[in-house]
Amino acid sequence: VQLQASGGGLVQPGGSLRLSCTISGSTLDYYIIGWFRQAPGKEREGVSCVSSTDGSSYFADSVKGRFTISSDNAKNTVYLQMNSLKPEDTAVYYCAAAPNAYGIVLDTKSYVYWGQGTLVTVSS
Repeated sequence: VQLQASGGGLVQPGGSLRLSCTISGSTLDYYIIGWFRQAPGKEREGVSCVSSTDGSSYFADSVKGRFTISSDNAKNTVYLQMNSLKPEDTAVYYCAAAPNAYGIVLDTKSYVYWGQGTLVTVSS
């Protein structure tokens, strides 16, 4: 199972970006897909996750109301739409997969497969 994250870039404060995470070697149905981020000098933190089987999702308080998450099972892809971006959102963003049986969780230890990360920089 492999995950490919993409869509990062440089954006001004208040702007938007959409990250994509595509899974190969399996399908979304078997996994909870989560997004995590790690800023320089900080620990990796959970941002959001989604179950493609029932649509349930979870957001960290720091992004609630600004980020949305969705899945396209036909494309085996999960999207993280990031709006009203702030400089403190600057980080490398990773997508990861946890077995469906774990439910909606955002702790790094539950996630088995990880993508390579995509850099998001929010700066004027």
